[in-house]
Amino acid sequence: MTAPGEAARPKPARRPTIKDIARRAGVSESAVSFALNDRPGVSQDTRARVRRVAEELGWQANSAARALSGERAGALGLVLARPAQTLGVESFFLQLVSGIQEVLSARKIALLFQVVEDLGTECALYRRWWAERRVDGVLVVDPRTEDPRPELLTALGLPAVVIGGPAAPAAVASHPDAAAPAVPPPDAAAQPPLATVWADDAKAMARILDHLYGLGHRRIVHVAGLPGLAHTERRIRSLRTEAARRGLDARHVRSVTTDYSDAEGAEATRRLLDAARPPTAIIYDNDVMAVAGTAVAAGRGIPVPAALSIVAWDDSALCRVTHPRLTALVRDTPGFGRLAAQELLAVLDGGPHRTVQGELPHLEARESTGPCPHD
Repeated sequence: MTAPGEAARPKPARRPTIKDIARRAGVSESAVSFALNDRPGVSQDTRARVRRVAEELGWQANSAARALSGERAGALGLVLARPAQTLGVESFFLQLVSGIQEVLSARKIALLFQVVEDLGTECALYRRWWAERRVDGVLVVDPRTEDPRPELLTALGLPAVVIGGPAAPAAVASHPDAAAPAVPPPDAAAQPPLATVWADDAKAMARILDHLYGLGHRRIVHVAGLPGLAHTERRIRSLRTEAARRGLDARHVRSVTTDYSDAEGAEATRRLLDAARPPTAIIYDNDVMAVAGTAVAAGRGIPVPAALSIVAWDDSALCRVTHPRLTALVRDTPGFGRLAAQELLAVLDGGPHRTVQGELPHLEARESTGPCPHD
């Protein structure tokens, strides 16, 4: 008996098969296999006819079958082990993925993307992808100071590019727009030899400190992202180094960590402004926290920048439409994604494991930073 509404449900379209191609092209199934896999055994005319028919029928190779036969899966993997609520408000990953996808689309390679709860789940997913031959390689984000993933991926023999973190490269290269020749990122020697693309967070932080110090600020707090991430630790170390170089009091130039969300950014701002001697300038590790911090200041009647200067690490449309417009680091995040995808494809094509430094961001001074107020 047909269930109610079942008759109206359209049947899924049947995928064309090698048998369909053989029937229409008037050749054997083995000839179709030879032609589509670019193997000898058929004439050039037959090969051209088979491929033309396959295109007309909309035939695509089965990626699972290709993987089982030892061919490439035609997909790369990207896993994010972050709180899901932080991804919907942060533009960095959307821009990064757009750059990655731009490169992969040109090669007709799919991106297998998954969000997981923690690093252990991420590692288990890599093992499953490797066992099932689901991906040809992976793009690894959010490298940790103590990170099990490079060792795991090296042991599995799964090609990978680490985005933004330490590696031990066989060769070092720099992006054409990098301000100086690339050098391995900090802690590189402690990691297995995976390819890496990275940004010089130390120089970026120095540019921000130069700007704020030049405006007379001496109480500067960095509202950082997740603790334990390699780039978070580099930014914290850089702030301390740059503060010491300028003779600033470490009690008044420091970092606090958050989960990157607007809620924690706002809460950190409230705690800082409640201090006996609050900072005169705050650096936020992303645009969302910077906007949240600006809103907290406005709610307390603290004018920006007359009484408090604010800098966002990542520029975005939010920084440009907020009043006042936020001073921010401007970097080509889609370009960073393109660079990572290109490096992974180069590794898959037999290239060396390199470390490539991305373009150094520049600081765009806007209305949210100004001269330090007098105490």
